[in-house]
Amino acid sequence: MKLLRRYFQLPWYWLRAFGCDGATLLLGLRGVTPYFRDYISLCRQFKGLQKGWPIRPSMPCLHDRYAQSGMASGHYFHQDLLVAKRVYERKPRRHVDVGSSVAGFVAHVAVFRKIEVLDIRPLVSAASNIVFCQCDLTMMPTEYEGCCDSLSCLHALEHFGLGRYSDRIDAEGHIKGLESLYKLLEDGGILYLSVPIGRQRIEFNAHRVFAVATVLALIKGNFEVVNFSYVDDSGVLHESVELDSVMIATNYGLNYGCGIFECKKTSTI
Repeated sequence: MKLLRRYFQLPWYWLRAFGCDGATLLLGLRGVTPYFRDYISLCRQFKGLQKGWPIRPSMPCLHDRYAQSGMASGHYFHQDLLVAKRVYERKPRRHVDVGSSVAGFVAHVAVFRKIEVLDIRPLVSAASNIVFCQCDLTMMPTEYEGCCDSLSCLHALEHFGLGRYSDRIDAEGHIKGLESLYKLLEDGGILYLSVPIGRQRIEFNAHRVFAVATVLALIKGNFEVVNFSYVDDSGVLHESVELDSVMIATNYGLNYGCGIFECKKTSTI
């Protein structure tokens, strides 16, 4: 049943790639009647009462009446808050970020300290606490080697080498990216790494989804996992969870979750 559902979702993903979202269309149609009902009601209330407020049916917001006040769940919401909290508590000397959400995690950290951002995409920012460098992390600039004691890469490594952001196609992009993250950190430094976890696959050209065992194998020898948390398929955070062998084998029952690995760089000596 799950497999059948995934294949039925494929046409919707393709439609969304061209700006057509069936769910948005249906919700918009649902909102048309209340929109015009409310418009007529407001026009009647204003009639003869106030002037200087022309009312034009020029900017319909048809979906908002059915939406929640915000999204207080999901991968980005939980990972950004959790890791920003960890950075605040640890008070590192120098924190560098690779490819995380600027509007989310980077903005959270910039509230209380300076943060340096490395990304293959350009960024125009006037925020004084955000220092930006555009670069390809599969070919890390040598001047950044061993530059920091705190490093984050949240929901970014899974994209490396898939061409989504005009990066070079590279089947081992995630491996090279992880090697660069290792080089960026000084010995004993902390890496905050999050990636999609679940049934291992590549959803081209959006992202990779990693088996938990694959992530642990990739970081073994270079990093020690000091804390593991994850966001489940329903968007709920499970904080500071034991890395149990049985759960690892089943990817904690996830199809598309988010694993948040707090890792300490082992000595290169």
